[in-house]
Amino acid sequence: MVAIQANREDTKLTELSCEEFAHVLAAKQSVPGGGGAAALTGALGAALCSMVGNYTTGKKAYASVQDDIERLLAEADEVRANLLGLINADAEAFEPLSRAYGIPKDDPARARTIELATKTACAAPIEMMRQCARAVPLLEEMGQKGSRLLRSDVLCGAALCGAALQASSANVYVNTGTLEDRAFAEELEAEADALIAEYAPRAQAVVDAMIAQLRRG
Repeated sequence: MVAIQANREDTKLTELSCEEFAHVLAAKQSVPGGGGAAALTGALGAALCSMVGNYTTGKKAYASVQDDIERLLAEADEVRANLLGLINADAEAFEPLSRAYGIPKDDPARARTIELATKTACAAPIEMMRQCARAVPLLEEMGQKGSRLLRSDVLCGAALCGAALQASSANVYVNTGTLEDRAFAEELEAEADALIAEYAPRAQAVVDAMIAQLRRG
């Protein structure tokens, strides 16, 4: 039953159940793959940020940061929605790239078609990285101002967003590595490198800070 439902052609990946998504992810097919898994992971990390905010908002003990919590909630909800949309965008970009590689090698249009499709396929993973990076400061602030009872959820959110950031980069690099337009490729790679350099350590710092607090009880 899972296989039948999960492979309906008119079904978007984000409309699948958790069980169905895991089933098609495990199957011998190209999408969803690492990109979709990374986007979903980042979306779950942002969702945990929202969860902490929703438990914090309206509480008397946190009245002094109510406005901040509402702002964090709005931003985290937006990041989550963007990352979920990128699951489908990543899958949709793969199809023309797959078709391009199916063009006969003696076709003079093959190289240009592959180049254009590869550039298009770079768009979703670099945007995933941007959105995951955007989530990290939200989790930092939520860890400082959100309910102390949900520090473990802030920790999980930061761990997921940090992992999704790193995972998304794989689909940037695997595509840029094949491009003939090296200026385009190097610009994207430089952005990806910068996002990892700044936000991966910050995500880990949130994890470390929350662990330290939890271990002190």
